[in-house]
Amino acid sequence: MTPVARAAVAFVLVAGAGPAGFLIYHAVFDSHPRHPQTSAPDAWESAPTDSAPDSAPDSAPVLPQTTQTTSTRGPPLTLPDTVALPDSNGTLHHLADYRGRPLVLNFWATWCEPCRREIPLLQALHLEHGGTVQIVGIAVDFQADVLKYAQARGITYPLLMGEKDGLAAVNALGMDTAFPFTVFADGHGNIIAVKRGELHADEARLILGEVTAVESGRTALTDARSAVSAGLRTLAIARAQQPSGGSAPAG
Repeated sequence: MTPVARAAVAFVLVAGAGPAGFLIYHAVFDSHPRHPQTSAPDAWESAPTDSAPDSAPDSAPVLPQTTQTTSTRGPPLTLPDTVALPDSNGTLHHLADYRGRPLVLNFWATWCEPCRREIPLLQALHLEHGGTVQIVGIAVDFQADVLKYAQARGITYPLLMGEKDGLAAVNALGMDTAFPFTVFADGHGNIIAVKRGELHADEARLILGEVTAVESGRTALTDARSAVSAGLRTLAIARAQQPSGGSAPAG
């Protein structure tokens, strides 16, 4: 099956499920022996079906949970207020502390290759939007490893870290321990989108554009979530058409 055909199959699954809010985008991610629950290379997840494509395009969508219940896995509609993680000094920070401006939460680990590839993009977003958008890295990893890596890579956006606390945050968001994934929320803590797998620059521009539209009152939450879903589908198809599987051209 060609990459474009695989992408089309994934998108048909979503279209057939009806208007169920926003989508999570799953991609190929690395495993590491220190984290047995992390998905194996070339694994993918989708909405429940009897069969699935033999492999996934860069972003294969699934339907999330659409209520605030915890009976099924999937992100809630708002960031959980109970989540708290320590920074490099051991000071606890609740996710609610970051409300007031749009928030980008990137879940990662130092041993995760696609996580490492994302960091220059996240650093660039921090420098470009630092006054209006808060970038926060949540490292599900040992503090010493995170601090050493952050210093070597020149990461200047805030980092929260810890294996136990990080896993608790992953669970509170209804996600699986497969990295990376990135949560985008508005200034009120409403989740606009969750991107699983390596974040690309064109995807970040698309999602942040919709977050900005929500913040300014130009777009309703449900419309923004739908626009992100449709836009990411388009970008995924364009990326699958490229032999190298690289980022789709900027629009």
